[in-house]
Formats: sequence, C-alpha cells, structure tokens
Amino acid sequence: MPVVAAAVCPHPPLLVPEVASGAAPELDDLRAACLAAVESLATAAHIVVIGSGSPTQEAGVGTYDAAAGGSFGAYGAPGVRFGSGQPVLPLSLAIGGWLLEQTKAAQLPRTYRSVPPATPPNECIRRGREIADGNDSIGLLVMGDGSARRSEHSPVHLHPRAEIFDTTVANALHHRDFDVLKALDPDLAAELQAAGRAPWQVLAGALEGTSLSGDLTYEAAPYGVGYLVATFT
Repeated sequence: MPVVAAAVCPHPPLLVPEVASGAAPELDDLRAACLAAVESLATAAHIVVIGSGSPTQEAGVGTYDAAAGGSFGAYGAPGVRFGSGQPVLPLSLAIGGWLLEQTKAAQLPRTYRSVPPATPPNECIRRGREIADGNDSIGLLVMGDGSARRSEHSPVHLHPRAEIFDTTVANALHHRDFDVLKALDPDLAAELQAAGRAPWQVLAGALEGTSLSGDLTYEAAPYGVGYLVATFT
C-alpha cells in the first residue's frame, strides 16, 4: 500500500499569518487543523502535494521538484518564501509547501503536482492511481477549496447549491466514500468555483482499495468560501 497517509487542506493565502496580518487570529482554528493534518504525513517516505493549477495550464499535470519555490509577494508578504528555486508554484501548491515547512514532514523528500481545473474526472482518477502505483510509501497532501459562493459576502455571489455541494464532499471525506468524490460534476464545481474538485478526485483514485480511515477535522465557510480539512491514516 504505497499511500500510507493523506491529508486534505484548503489553500487560502490568509493561512499565512504574514498575509493575514491583523486578521490572522480569525483563522487560528483552520490553521491549527491544517498543521495537525499535515503533521500526520510524517510517517511517509515521500510527500506528494496535489493542487489545482491555473485555468490556462495546459492539459496534463505539471510536476515540480522539491526545489521549486513558493512566494506570497503577490499577497502582500514578499518576505515569506521557501524553496531554493524560482517561485513557480501556483497558490494551491505554495500553501501546501508552506504548511509542510511548519511541520516535521518538512524533512521528507517531496514532489508537487498541479492539476488543471478543467481536468476530466476520469483523468484525475487515473493520475491518483498512478501515484499509488509506485514503490515508495507516499504521504499525499491534497489542497483544495470548497465553493467560493457560500454567502452574500463570498468572492462571487451566493449560489443555492454551494452549501449542499460542500456538505456532500465533507461527508464523503469523513466516510471515505470515494465513489461520491469520483462522481463530482466538473461543470457544477466550476459554476460553484470549487477549486478542490480535481484534486479531490485525484485523492479518490489514489486511495481506492486502501484501508485508511477518514476523519473530517474542520468544516466551515469563513469569508463565504468552504474550507475542509481531513486526514486519512
């Protein structure tokens, strides 16, 4: 069983205290849940971070090695960066890398893979199975936000199906119902601006057939965006 642990986290830039500045305490609970989830990956031999790429990313999955840099200069914190290479990581992977840097898992070899938001479900599932088909014991860090249309104060106006969508994903993570994750509709996810759809389906492909138990540790929608944290151990 090459995937020995997995964690699911969201990727708002406000997780980084220097970005959040005076608002940092508002996400203390979410930040703590994310760090605890990432800490659970420290038993693996290699970390693979999965996250959504940019909408203009070409088909397939972009792969970055451990040297790839992450920077939060675009979010008002130019002094926060990691990696010895250029800051090429998209936001989802940069937040994943930043979380890793705060935990014991920072010492492990890592690889980053970005998934274009429009990647079809079958391709996402196939990529997950490919990850699980290796020889190393893998810790999988899956970065993905729920709907960005959860309230009138959301980045995009309220959608009546947004909360139902996020609750469906939350229940699937908690009960390790990978069939539900595989069946998520990419068109609906795009309408709801749920950036986690493709990464969650990679997770479903990677964990199918495993005996890892799921535990949903955070579910809320601060700022009108659905954030979910879960572990599989």
